[in-house]
Amino acid sequence: MKYSTVLFDFDYTLADSSRGIVKCFQNVLQNHNFLNITDDSIKRTIGKTLDESFSILTGITNPEELINLRNEYGKEASLYMSDNTYLFPESKFTLNELKNDSIRIGIISTKYRFRIIEFLDLHFPSDLFDIIVGGEDVTLHKPHPEGLNFALDKLQSSQNETLYVGDSTIDAETAMRAGVDFVGVTSGATTREELMTFPHKAIVSNLGEEFLKAIR
Repeated sequence: MKYSTVLFDFDYTLADSSRGIVKCFQNVLQNHNFLNITDDSIKRTIGKTLDESFSILTGITNPEELINLRNEYGKEASLYMSDNTYLFPESKFTLNELKNDSIRIGIISTKYRFRIIEFLDLHFPSDLFDIIVGGEDVTLHKPHPEGLNFALDKLQSSQNETLYVGDSTIDAETAMRAGVDFVGVTSGATTREELMTFPHKAIVSNLGEEFLKAIR
């Protein structure tokens, strides 16, 4: 295999947490009398920071108001997120295949690291992932490549031996700006056509055999 390191986005790439995300957003939005925000509108913001998502959905730009909404979301997420997050069926097989091939694997996400770990601990041994970079670990969020570059540095992995895998144009741009190869997966709210506007090694429907064939 060309790659010694394969890094993944989390939401809509390894797992589907859209049900939990939508529930948490709707609870907060309705508490503030935003009653006409559709679930699909919320799903289209997955992958962005909470502040960006709330601003897009509500039109609010005041930083203090956005912080308050983010904090309210955090309380909802503590109640509902893990129970409403589902591992894609192909993820476990593929991650184990990569580890069996001595590939370093990790996660680069805008989701908070502690929430990712809380979920992963239900499905994987604690030493499966070589690195997890969450939203609290960076100053500049995707599509800025800070998170990816941090992982490359920590794992001592070069750009040409690293692959980033994600479901959104944000992920595709992040990989492009970090100078690493990208594989897009259409398991989220972003279409194949949208992903194809960015440099990519492949666009696949899921992380099963199609994905493994594309990167070997």
